[in-house]
Amino acid sequence: MIRYALQCDHDHAFEAWFGSSADYDTQFQSGRLECPFCASRQVTKQIMAPAVSTSASAPDTARRDMMLEAAGAIRKKIESDFDYVGDAFAREARAIHEGDSEKRSIYGEATAAEVKALEADGVPCTPLPSALSPRRRDTLN
Repeated sequence: MIRYALQCDHDHAFEAWFGSSADYDTQFQSGRLECPFCASRQVTKQIMAPAVSTSASAPDTARRDMMLEAAGAIRKKIESDFDYVGDAFAREARAIHEGDSEKRSIYGEATAAEVKALEADGVPCTPLPSALSPRRRDTLN
C-alpha cells in the first residue's frame, strides 16, 4: 500500500491510499480520481516525504494488541448477532437492498468481483476484521 498527498484544481488537499504506484497511475489515467470536497476530477499528486518507520515512530505492542482485540470484538459481535448466509452473501445483500428479501444484518463470503459489483450498485457492504490467532499477532508489522 502507498499513500499519496493529492490536490484538486480548486486547491483542496487530501490523501488517498493505493495498492501500488501503478494503481494510482491507472486510476489517474482513467479519470477515476475525484476530490472528496468538490468532486473535481482534476487531481494531481503533491510532493511528500517518504514515511520511514523508526523505533520511536513504530506503534507499540500494547496499542497493536488493543487494535487487534477491538477488531476481534467487532467480528465476534457480528458472528453472534448477524445472519450467516455463506457464499450467497452478494445475492442476499442485493435482494435486501432492493427490498426483495427481509431487511436484516447479514455476513458471509463474496468474491472481489461480487463486492465490486455491489459497491458499484450502491449496496452497502464492508469486509470483516480478520480473526487473528495470538501466534500470528507476533508476526504483524
